[in-house]
Amino acid sequence: MFKNNLKIAWRSLKKNKVYSFINIVGLALGLAVTMIIGLWIADEFDYDNHFENKDRIARIMQHQTVNGEVHSNETIPLALEFQLRDQFGDAFTHIVMSSRNNGRFLSVDNEVISSRGRFMQADAPDLLSLEMIEGTRNGLKKTNSILLSESTAKTMFGDQSPIGKSVVSNNEHTMEVTGVYKDIPSNNSFSNLQFIMPFKHWMNTRWGWLENQDTNWDYNSFDLFVALSENVDLATVNARIENVKKDNDPRGDKFDPRLFVFPMTDWYLYSQFENGVQTGGRIDNVWLFGLIGLFVLILASINFMNLSTARSEKRALEVGIRKSIGSTRGQLIHQFLSESFLVVLLAYVISIGLVLLSINSFNTLAGKEVVFPWISPVFWGISIVFIILTALVSGSYPALFLSSFKPIKVLKGTFKMGKNASLPRKVLVVTQFTVSIALIIGTLIVKNQIDYSKNRPVGFDSTQLVQIPTSSHEFQNKYEVMRNQFINSGAVTEMAWGSSPSTRIWNYSSGFEWDGKPLGFNESLAQMGVSYDYIDALDMKIIEGRSFSREFTTDSTAVILNKTAVAYMGIQNPVGKYIRDAEPGPNSVPMQIVGVVEDVINESAYEPVSPQMYMFGSGYGGFYYLRLDPDKATSESLATIENIYKANFPNLPFNYDFVDEEYAQNYIAEERIASLSSIFTLLAILISCLGLFGLTSFVAEQRTKEIGVRKVLGATVTNLWMLLSKDFIILVTIALLLAAPLAYYFMSDWIEKFSYRTDISIRVFLIAGFGAIIITMITVSFQAIKAAIANPINSLRSE
Repeated sequence: MFKNNLKIAWRSLKKNKVYSFINIVGLALGLAVTMIIGLWIADEFDYDNHFENKDRIARIMQHQTVNGEVHSNETIPLALEFQLRDQFGDAFTHIVMSSRNNGRFLSVDNEVISSRGRFMQADAPDLLSLEMIEGTRNGLKKTNSILLSESTAKTMFGDQSPIGKSVVSNNEHTMEVTGVYKDIPSNNSFSNLQFIMPFKHWMNTRWGWLENQDTNWDYNSFDLFVALSENVDLATVNARIENVKKDNDPRGDKFDPRLFVFPMTDWYLYSQFENGVQTGGRIDNVWLFGLIGLFVLILASINFMNLSTARSEKRALEVGIRKSIGSTRGQLIHQFLSESFLVVLLAYVISIGLVLLSINSFNTLAGKEVVFPWISPVFWGISIVFIILTALVSGSYPALFLSSFKPIKVLKGTFKMGKNASLPRKVLVVTQFTVSIALIIGTLIVKNQIDYSKNRPVGFDSTQLVQIPTSSHEFQNKYEVMRNQFINSGAVTEMAWGSSPSTRIWNYSSGFEWDGKPLGFNESLAQMGVSYDYIDALDMKIIEGRSFSREFTTDSTAVILNKTAVAYMGIQNPVGKYIRDAEPGPNSVPMQIVGVVEDVINESAYEPVSPQMYMFGSGYGGFYYLRLDPDKATSESLATIENIYKANFPNLPFNYDFVDEEYAQNYIAEERIASLSSIFTLLAILISCLGLFGLTSFVAEQRTKEIGVRKVLGATVTNLWMLLSKDFIILVTIALLLAAPLAYYFMSDWIEKFSYRTDISIRVFLIAGFGAIIITMITVSFQAIKAAIANPINSLRSE
């Protein structure tokens, strides 16, 4: 029976090629979009699954209250480690202190590479379940040891075994390779871990600023990773450790620090906190694209249902004959569901081809490394269920509808569909275009928000500005020499040094006093060390006072504030006033404010600018900033700069970044969302238009004789075009009226998460509505005009 049903279904598809094409292509597009989104979602949920004990691994974080607002921070003080080991060792199987991710120059036999990694305690390989290719997980127990990733070891040593060989870090420290671990896959939190060195080595060589940090509760500069014991749960551990810092920090009441364990299962998808409450993160994007995929599939299924029911009169006679010779309603339902299954199956095969053709482009756009899961039984199992459910959902209504026809009425020729027969189709068309228009509106709002933020004044000129990392000790006391050489070469018009990237904030400080400071005010100021020439090199705007100057010897203890800091601190006429340490030490010196500059956007352009202070620095351990001569070719200037760099630092690789490109990274996540949303929205519109095209064809075919009569009676092509088009335009207008408030409601909620945001303009709704009506008119017009210009003799010949 099933085989016979498939044969009949195949003949039906061949007989009605246009409708079959629209159904299959529409469903194939819908399935392809859903499949790609499904693979993307699976990859998102697969993040960090490389680690064996993902459900037990966590990091210690803290909530701190600053002037009534709760901030959630990843970094913690070193002193916390000892308290956790001594008092709460039973709650953890591993406690691992770590530096932040660091860049290092690693060299072997004068061959130098730039790499990134961490300084971690000896239990790190066990905590991270590192798969050792050579050596063991005990390799970090020696202070001068280093573990290398497989790719890093291959780059440095080729096919030779690196175990026991020496690697020089930053041309300063000789390290012994004690292990090689397999590269951590890209969709994991530690994927850029190219080396691991002992935390103790970092402590011993970090220029003295780590002295006494084991008893200092104020310096939040470290990462602390843990693995929970099997017999404890998260809530219990959180309750036990919550007040550890507050109880041990002499100034614990100032910021009300509350510690908590943040599990690895939440690091990627649920990393967002607002006022101390976990509010989501990337999971919002997962829901967004999951809904888009579902909507696109529904649109494609609606096409199938619409076209199947629209052609019901054509198949009424077939149903009547089948019923008169004994076919039951159940057999007819099976027949029509078989046709639905065949359409879905063919569409599924085509959709796989579409996915394979587009997956590389999708990966580039989404920043992913998704591969097609050929050998995944889960994928194929889901696909089978998917095909069956889609066939049932898209084919059930047509099957039930067509099988309900009364054979006597059909065979006597008295069967008519009735004036309300088209109502379900109209509802489905409205549903299709409501979703499509809502997607258009949402995409336009996302794009407007990104453009609004990108056009926000950044406070400095990032074009033709190059930054060079200066982390090696070889840069010490070299700043003035390098500046003179670079500027004298003609390739550089100005040069400066800064302790952090211009597009990041690495350090926040508190514990200051100034005249007029409000009682009980707890400040948190972004802090950056800079050279004399920093303000000029970055072309920052001075609002009051002046920049740092070599002409003033006292500028070694001077500070410059940004505009937000002045307002934040409540200082009137700030130039000339002093900022002091609240608890001055023997070397504390009051810092005079010599200038105020326009705000600079260091990080997200969607958030408020942090209050920031610029302090005079030494020119070592951060970045050189070089302003290229705009009148010279960039490639020529970079070649000149590289020659000078190599002449001074022959053992270091020449690494640089363009600041404008680094700054553009701040928008990349939202731009990817906008790009993917745009593509999926276009596909949704295309699917909707395919269905509309099919319905227009059916209506034109159904009203052929009416059109012929009207032409004979003098109707013009325009009259007939309006006759066939107006119903669809009315339906799309109704869809617009439904989509606008829905899109406004959901997008208002989305845009609220940005502190710096645009308004939702009426222009967006007008563009979306006008665009939808134009698209509808273009889609409908082809068939409408084709029917209107046909010779009426052909349609009336049989009358």
